[in-house]
Amino acid sequence: MIPASVRSYLAEPAITDPPTRNRRDWVLVAVASVGAILEATLRTDDGWVDVPVGWRIAAVIMFFVAAPPAILLRRTRPLLATFWGFAPTVAFGVAAAVSVGAFGGITVTGVILVVPYALYRWGSGRDGAIGALVLISAAIIGFLSDPATGIGDWIGGFIFLSIPVQAGLLVRYRGAARARQIDEAKSREREQLARELHDTVAHHVSAIAVQAQAGQAVAATDPERAVEILSVIEIAASRTLTEMRAMVGSLRSGVDAELAPQHGVADLALLAHDATGDLRVDVDVSRSVGDLGPVVDAAVYRIAQESITNALRHARHATRVVVCVTTDGDDVRVVVTDDGDGGDATPGHGYGLLGMAERTHLLGGHFDAGPASPRGWSVTATLPRQAATS
Repeated sequence: MIPASVRSYLAEPAITDPPTRNRRDWVLVAVASVGAILEATLRTDDGWVDVPVGWRIAAVIMFFVAAPPAILLRRTRPLLATFWGFAPTVAFGVAAAVSVGAFGGITVTGVILVVPYALYRWGSGRDGAIGALVLISAAIIGFLSDPATGIGDWIGGFIFLSIPVQAGLLVRYRGAARARQIDEAKSREREQLARELHDTVAHHVSAIAVQAQAGQAVAATDPERAVEILSVIEIAASRTLTEMRAMVGSLRSGVDAELAPQHGVADLALLAHDATGDLRVDVDVSRSVGDLGPVVDAAVYRIAQESITNALRHARHATRVVVCVTTDGDDVRVVVTDDGDGGDATPGHGYGLLGMAERTHLLGGHFDAGPASPRGWSVTATLPRQAATS
């Protein structure tokens, strides 16, 4: 019976977005090629100089047949690269062993060990299983073709061959775990945004209901007042529809709606008031900001709040955080900077920045975070005054 872990691996698809061929691949091919030529020309050990010149030339040709294509194809076609790299290498080694003894070619050909790493890093589980048969067969044939190979060579060879395999699997699963963590962080941010949208819409609908009741009460005695109430209802309903179009996730279930508006730009002063320790928080809100859509208003507050929290946690020796909210045409921009020495607050180390970026992008805005000049960390989010509709 096949263990569940093996069945799970065999069912894994290939990684859908492997890195494309880049300059480093060509540099690796160039360095290995130069190394192969230099080895063939300058190598002076008895195991090489006693080999006929024709075989030495054939060893270099075999390198160029096997190694460069395998290196260049290893991420996009890892199984093909494995066949291409190891099949001619083993075939040449066997032919050389039969003809001239234990000669196995030039050592630079070992550069194709990058191929097993790529196979298990980017290939499917099925490709990995087939590739394992190729690698094991290549090792066995290579050892059997050299009568001088002892048990120590067999053990050492298999251990050495397993290193790139294990490295590929390790990086693969670490990458998968990281991707799941990022997805979870985005999902939590989407859920939080959906909750805030739900609360905002519920608040507006409650106000509409109250206004409608008031309109019914005065319709018979004060028609003009009833018309004014209808106008208020129309405005509130239009605003509510705008917010509903901006929804990006399902509403929370099993929890009663909190019929109260979320914190917004007007509440940023609370963040300065609530600052703890020696860290001072200064808030500067431009008068031109004016009224914002409720979702954008809440997003500005949340981004400022999370940025201040990051500064408290990660900015070493920080004494001041500045929150600046300004306008730029139809957009509102929030910039949060600190004067600390930085830390592990980069996007690759935590999920607070990922959440802020996800929230900003969902609302049709632009997010950027990075080191500030001359020191500290800066977070910038630019959002449309009214959230982009989905």
